[in-house]
Amino acid sequence: MSIRVTLDRVLLDRRMSLTELSERVGVTLANLSILKTGKAKAVRFSTLEALCRELDCQPGDLLVFDEEGEEDRRRVAAE
Repeated sequence: MSIRVTLDRVLLDRRMSLTELSERVGVTLANLSILKTGKAKAVRFSTLEALCRELDCQPGDLLVFDEEGEEDRRRVAAE
């Protein structure tokens, strides 16, 4: 995947648990866990907005473009 979610790092920096974040933003623990582990295929802007508001961060603090992952994807597609 070329977009990585860095929610775990942001939570660690804020000393906040996934459970606490779930309660604060109104997103289920299961959905946040999927997002945190990088298994999410999409993120609603409303969810991203709620996370940024509660974590006092920008979307770029939660999402990172991974060029190596993009190159791996292209190589696999070409094979």
